Amino acid sequence: MKYANGVIYTISVVMMVFILSSCSSVTVVSDVDKTVDFSQYKTYSFLGWEKHSGDKLSDFDKKRFKDSFANEFAARGLKHVESGGDMEISLFIVVDQKTSTTAYTDYYSTGYRGYRRYGGGWGSGYATTSYSETDYLEGSLVMDVFDGSSKEQVWQGVAKATVTEDPQKREKTIPRNVSALMSKFPIKKMK
Repeated sequence: MKYANGVIYTISVVMMVFILSSCSSVTVVSDVDKTVDFSQYKTYSFLGWEKHSGDKLSDFDKKRFKDSFANEFAARGLKHVESGGDMEISLFIVVDQKTSTTAYTDYYSTGYRGYRRYGGGWGSGYATTSYSETDYLEGSLVMDVFDGSSKEQVWQGVAKATVTEDPQKREKTIPRNVSALMSKFPIKKMK
């Protein structure tokens, strides 16, 4: 039973870190408080992972995320402080079970009628449509940004992708997908 729990834990880690190993494109949406002047923010602090969300990540994965976000914030001229930043950042991961349905239609013809008395043209035929369903996991990385003074939420970004189980891609996909998420952030990279 101990072995089975270890296997289940390992599989859940791989599945929950969609953003680490996704090779499909990432969809990013965001929402912002348009009354906030983001140029006032010079520092940020990391509140950590939302309850139980970070439990599913290995220490290596947490470091990859932290480093990727640190690079993105530094490129925007923002400095990390341990606590009390102008902005406070929290992260969480959500995974949903999805089903994809694909339909394929084959058309079978009895051939071409080339006789003049029938007017020429195609003969009769029939079609068959087959359906296939594929279950997959869709993961969402959510970043919430709060004003450090008022504690009000000022921005939210959500990156969605299909979960894959290839841990070899984590080092490359984390920075790429964090960059995709941060592309919607109100403070743009410095030139």
